[in-house]
Amino acid sequence: MSRMPSLSSPFLLGFDEIERVLDRVTKAADGYPPYNIERLPRDDRNPDRLRITLAVAGFTLDQLEVSIEENQLVIRGRQADDKSRQFIHRGIAARQFQRVFVLADGMEVLRADLKNGLLSIDLARPEPARIVRSISITPHE
Repeated sequence: MSRMPSLSSPFLLGFDEIERVLDRVTKAADGYPPYNIERLPRDDRNPDRLRITLAVAGFTLDQLEVSIEENQLVIRGRQADDKSRQFIHRGIAARQFQRVFVLADGMEVLRADLKNGLLSIDLARPEPARIVRSISITPHE
């Protein structure tokens, strides 16, 4: 039995690429590091915003990288094993991660902060422009 794409409605035209991106992001998602996404209210200085907060305990600033690659927000963490330490028990693994979020057109990253093992990234949500355009109909005789 084949899977029916979620954007296969005849009323949704030209969304093939979005379907492929959704499939790719879903397959690549593991549970590490855990994260929250919250909506921040609009205020006098800022539009509606989103904040992504990742739990990155044990990572230092130089071990984290936040970048935009095409329409994706990519967060990478790289920790090297410290060979000089001898562990009797190791419950906190030094590991690498890559977390990817697909951004809508116009989304803007405002800032990234690392505090108390939490990496917070604020994004501005664009105010969608309402565009109405009339299309003339050519009569055929």
